[in-house]
Amino acid sequence: MTWEVLNAIGTIAFAISGAIIALEVKYDIMGAYVLGLITAFGGGAVRNLFTGIPIIELWQQTALFITAIVIITIVFILPGWAVYRLKKWSVFDSIGLSAFAIQGAMHAYSSDLPIIAIMFSAAITGAGGGIIRDVLAQQKPIVFRQDIYLLWALIAGFIIAMGWADEPYQLYILFGMILVLRIISHRFGWSLPTRNENIYTGN
Repeated sequence: MTWEVLNAIGTIAFAISGAIIALEVKYDIMGAYVLGLITAFGGGAVRNLFTGIPIIELWQQTALFITAIVIITIVFILPGWAVYRLKKWSVFDSIGLSAFAIQGAMHAYSSDLPIIAIMFSAAITGAGGGIIRDVLAQQKPIVFRQDIYLLWALIAGFIIAMGWADEPYQLYILFGMILVLRIISHRFGWSLPTRNENIYTGN
């Protein structure tokens, strides 16, 4: 049940996130559908390919596909000020990351995969759709910016891989923790180490 709840939360949140990005780069309604659906289902599709899960499972989520299409349509017809409010603080992107990172880790953990595979599954499920979305929107993927993003998914995967969160209430607490950390890190501009000098001149 927890898996299905997180799957629904992540799908809705990422469908909204993808549609917002489509509006931001001025794509038409078909572009909004493509970016919204890619964001919502892309990470799970890539995870399935890497972990040996039949890709056909993706197409057995008819209810979620319909829900995502309805959500994207609603976002597309909203007035600009409402879309701006939805975009503020990247809340929906953060919700999707948190829900799908935990869901992806649960999927790998239930298959008795090693810790690295569980962490990878958390990361690719949580961020894979967003990476594809940003590439299609001709933007630098959020995963590779200074803003902390992928690290939170890896932490969720590690906690689940260690068996520290396997009860439903523990998974929901972990979801809340990852969500709050992601929102706070975005709000206050936390970043990972980076190198700013020109590698060709040494400056």
